[in-house]
Amino acid sequence: MCGIVGFAASGRLQTERLPLAMAALQHRGPDGQGESIEGQVALGHTRLSIIDLEGGAQPLRSPCGRFVLIANGEIYNHVELRQELSALGAQFLSGSDCEVILQGYALWGRDVLKRVEGMYAFALQDIQQGEVLLARDPLGMKPLYWTESADGVRFASELKALLALLPSTPGLNPLAIRQYIEAQHPLSDNTPFEGIRRVLAGEAVMIRHGRCEEQWRHWRAEQVEVVSESDPVSTLDDLMETVFTQHQRSDVPIGLFLSGGVDSTILLGLMRRYGMQEIHTFSLGFPDSSVGDELDVATGLATHFGTHHRVITPGADDMLSRLPQVVWAADDLMRDPASLPTLLLAEEASQSMKVVFSGEGGDESFAGYGRYRTGAMERVLKSIAFPGTGGFRSRGDLRGGAARQLLGDKLMQVGRAWRGDLIESWQSYPAAWTPLQKMQALDLQHALPDNLLVKADRMLMAHGVEGRMPFVDRRVVSWGLAAADALKCDRREGKKILKSWASGFMPAEHFAAKKRGFYVPVNDWWRADRLEVLGRVLSGNEAIREWFKPAGVEALLAEQRRSQRAGRQLMTLLQFALWHRFFVESVTPALPEVTDPLALLSR
Repeated sequence: MCGIVGFAASGRLQTERLPLAMAALQHRGPDGQGESIEGQVALGHTRLSIIDLEGGAQPLRSPCGRFVLIANGEIYNHVELRQELSALGAQFLSGSDCEVILQGYALWGRDVLKRVEGMYAFALQDIQQGEVLLARDPLGMKPLYWTESADGVRFASELKALLALLPSTPGLNPLAIRQYIEAQHPLSDNTPFEGIRRVLAGEAVMIRHGRCEEQWRHWRAEQVEVVSESDPVSTLDDLMETVFTQHQRSDVPIGLFLSGGVDSTILLGLMRRYGMQEIHTFSLGFPDSSVGDELDVATGLATHFGTHHRVITPGADDMLSRLPQVVWAADDLMRDPASLPTLLLAEEASQSMKVVFSGEGGDESFAGYGRYRTGAMERVLKSIAFPGTGGFRSRGDLRGGAARQLLGDKLMQVGRAWRGDLIESWQSYPAAWTPLQKMQALDLQHALPDNLLVKADRMLMAHGVEGRMPFVDRRVVSWGLAAADALKCDRREGKKILKSWASGFMPAEHFAAKKRGFYVPVNDWWRADRLEVLGRVLSGNEAIREWFKPAGVEALLAEQRRSQRAGRQLMTLLQFALWHRFFVESVTPALPEVTDPLALLSR
C-alpha cells in the first residue's frame, strides 16, 4: 500500500513542489519513496512494503524504458497474470504485484484494466506517446484525485498532497459541502474544492501532453448480468475460495478487525479454513455506553478460534481526542462516526501488523441492510415524497424546515441539486433490475466508495496499515448483485445465501442470533460542560459563521440539551470546522497530535 502523486505539464515542467506533496503522503508509505522525471511528467511514490519487500520499490519501469508506473494497492491475481504475461514474452524486473499492470499495459494496452483483480489507483506514463493513464479499481477501494489547469494535470492519492502541488488553495464547492451535510459525504466526483475531482470508481482518465483527452468507465455495476444458479452455495464456495486465497498473498502477517458481526466472523472462519494459524484479531466496544456493540460475541469467537486477541474499550475523551486525526486523515469531507473506532483499531494494529482483513462490503454485496427490505407500499410512498430514486437514499439528513434554519445562503442556493448524482445513477440502471438490485447498486456506486471505503482506507493508512476487504472484490460484488433477490433477503433477514454458505464451516448458531449492530455513542459525549464548551467554540468559529446560521446552530445545541439526540449533527459542524482549519486556513502537513478538538479550535 502506498501513496502516489504526479504532474503532467502542458508546458514547462515545474517540480519544486513535488517533495512537499510526497511528504504529505508519508503516512501512506513510511518504508521508502521514489520519483521519476521524464519529459513533461513528474511522478512521486511513497511505499508501504507488503510484497517483494526488498525489490518492489517504485516507480517501476518497463525493460524497454517506454513505460513508467506508480501504483497504490494490491493486485490479487498477480501470480496468475505474471505466468500468463511471462508466457507471452514479458520480462519482469521485480517481484512486485503491481508490475503486472506495467507489463500488461505494454502487451494489452487499456485492456489490462479488464484483467487485473484488486484494489488499486495508478498513474502509468507512456513516454513515447506523451500520455499518462490514471485509473482506479472497480469499487473505489483506493483513492485518486485530479485537477486540470492551464499548465497541466495534477493528481494524487489524497487531497492534502494535491493541495501541496498547487500554487494556491482553490475555492470551496458549496454542492459538495451540502452533500456532506445531507448525505454524510460528497457524491460521485465532487470534492470540497472547486476544480478538484475524484477519479471515479472503475474510471480511467487519459492525459496527453498535459491535457485530459478522454475519460471512460472500465467497470460499471450496470454491466452485471442476472444469472440463474442451479447450486448457488457451491458456486459461491468456489468463488470465495479463489478470492480469499488470493487476498491471503502477502510477505508479512495479516490480522483481522473482528467486530462480532456476520462479515468479520466469516473472514475469521476463512482465515482458519485456508491455513492461517497465528491469527491476530482486534476488537473495540463501548461497554458503558447507551448503545450496543457485539464485543462479547467477538471475544467469544476469538476464544473459540484461539486467536491472539486485543480489545479496546475507549471512553469519550479517548475518542474525541482522535477526532482531529480522523478529520486530517480523511481530508475529503466525510462524517461517518465509525471512523473514530476504525482509527483507534488501526493505531492498535499498527504496533504489530502491516495488513488486516476487514468486513466492508458484505452488506452491500449480499443485501444485509434493513433498508433493503422495504415493502412495495413503503417504496411507493417514499418515491412520491422523494422522486427519482424510489425514495431510497435521497431524503437527506435535514428535513422539514431544518435546512432553512441551519444552512447559510451559499448552501441553501444548492437546493435539491445535491440529489442529482443519486438520481442520475438510479435512472441509469437496467429497467429489468429489481428495486433491491437498484438499491444495492446505488450503495455500491456511492455510499461504499464515497464513505465506507474512505473511512477504511484513510483511517488505516493514517497509521501505515493496509486494509484488505474480500467482500469488495469485483467478482464477489458482481455475484452478489446478480444473484436472485430471494437468495439474498426476505422481509425478516438479510445475507441469507452468505449465512447459508458460511454455516458449512462456521458455528451455525452464530448466524441465527439477532443482529445487534455496532453503534458509536456520539450523543453520550455531548452533555453538560462539554456541550457548553462546544457551543462556545461553534458560535465563535469563522468557518461555521460563514456557512451556517447562528440560530440553527443554537437550535441544535438546545435539542441536544433537551433530548440528547442532536449529537451527530453537532459533530458534523465540529468536523467541518476542524477540516476548514486543516485544509483551508492552512494546509496541515502531518497527522496532528492526539488532542482535545475543542481546545485546538480555541487556539
